[in-house]
Amino acid sequence: MAHNLHRFYGGTDLHFLTFSCYRRQPLFSRTARCDLFLQILERVRRRYRLAVLGYVVMPEHVHLLASEPQRTTLSTAIQALKLGFVRSLKGYADENGVCAIPRSRKIGETWGTLVSPRGTLIVPNPFWQARFYDFNVWTERKRIEKLRYIHRNPVKRGLVASPEQWRWSSFRWYCSGEAGPVRTNDTELLVMKVRPAAS
Repeated sequence: MAHNLHRFYGGTDLHFLTFSCYRRQPLFSRTARCDLFLQILERVRRRYRLAVLGYVVMPEHVHLLASEPQRTTLSTAIQALKLGFVRSLKGYADENGVCAIPRSRKIGETWGTLVSPRGTLIVPNPFWQARFYDFNVWTERKRIEKLRYIHRNPVKRGLVASPEQWRWSSFRWYCSGEAGPVRTNDTELLVMKVRPAAS
C-alpha cells in the first residue's frame, strides 16, 4: 500500500473499495465467516447511512461499491466494519486454537489481542491487512464496469460457474431482485442536504 495515499471525500462519488485478509490468507473460506461479515456490513450500512451498490466476499478479500456515509468519513466506516467483524468472531481461532479479541479500535481493526484457550495473553494474530484500496467512481460507465468486476470475480477465480451461484455477492439482487443480507442500492437512507437560501 502506498505511503502517500490520498483519498478524495466530500463529493457525490461512489467508491470502489478493496480490503484484504492479512497476507491474503483465505480467512473467508468458511461459510459462517462470510455470513457474519455480511451481517456486520448491513449493520454498518444502516448505522452510518451508507448506500451499498455492490459487494462480494472472496476467500481472501472483499470488494464494495458504496457511497460515502452520511454520518462519518468512509475511512471511519470501513474501520468500524473491519473492527466490528473481528469483535464478532467469538469463535475465531487460528491453527493453534488461539482466539482473537481486539483491545482497541485502531489496533483491533487489524491485529487484535490474542488470548489462548487457557486465558493467557500471547502474540497478536492479524485478520485484516492494514488499510484499504479506494477508487473514486465518477461516471456511470465506471459504475457498471466495477459492478461487473465485483460480480464476475468468483467466476473468474473458478469458484463457481456463474455469478448467481456465489451467495456472498449482490448479483442476485441485480439479476432477480432477490433480497440478500445487505440491502443493496438503498438510496432512501441518503438524506438530501439542502443549503439555506441566500439572504
